[in-house]
Amino acid sequence: MNGPEPDTPPPGEEIHLPGPTALPVVCAAALTMVVIGTTIGPDFIISIVGLIIFFITVVMWIRDTRRDIDELPEEHVHH
Repeated sequence: MNGPEPDTPPPGEEIHLPGPTALPVVCAAALTMVVIGTTIGPDFIISIVGLIIFFITVVMWIRDTRRDIDELPEEHVHH
């Protein structure tokens, strides 16, 4: 073989995958705490703690996603 033929298209772009994170699992656990806290009884402390954890993880998740999007090449950015 002498190499690629002149008609060969250029190789495709690199596939971008986000890094591993535990945020989805923590977010689901926090929502589970909210549901359990509201169904157990009048003591809503479990729900309040779950809501706080939920909002913190959502903010962290959004921040990580924005950082990943900012690292993409310029031709991937949608205006």
